[in-house]
Amino acid sequence: MIQLKEINNIKDIKVHQEGLVTLFQEVVANGASMNFLYPMRYETALHYWNNVLSKHVRLFIAIVDKEVVGTVQLHLSDKENGQHRAEIAKLMTHPKARRKGVAKLLLQHVLKVAKQEGRTLLLLDTEKDGPANKLYQSEGFILYGEIPAYSQDPFGIYKDGNCYYKLLQ
Repeated sequence: MIQLKEINNIKDIKVHQEGLVTLFQEVVANGASMNFLYPMRYETALHYWNNVLSKHVRLFIAIVDKEVVGTVQLHLSDKENGQHRAEIAKLMTHPKARRKGVAKLLLQHVLKVAKQEGRTLLLLDTEKDGPANKLYQSEGFILYGEIPAYSQDPFGIYKDGNCYYKLLQ
């Protein structure tokens, strides 16, 4: 496990814009199914990050040696009857920081924030055969469904998806 210097709640994309763009491009180039195709253009990644924040989205980044090595989002439901739930999205780790505990620390951090926000139900989806399944299950997420051909990987190959939930106490 690497020593994270900090996990930051980002309220202004501009401060970490270049690091976020680079992270996203690297993750897509390495095959992560993030709703974008390879090659991910700089402008595409920049546009995504410049439009991600809202009053219902919390963005967290992991910093090691002044470099963005991971990120995760918490999407708070804005539905009147869904104030108890949120979705975890875009958990990504830079390829050179994988298998070093970054994703786990980000996930644990976002779980704490969700609880602080009064959320008791968390949802997420991931590629069925992807490595993230093991992480989510280790943190108590429960598989509730599989969806065939849910999304395409960055190279256009259809991948099945897994859907998970977790109840927070």
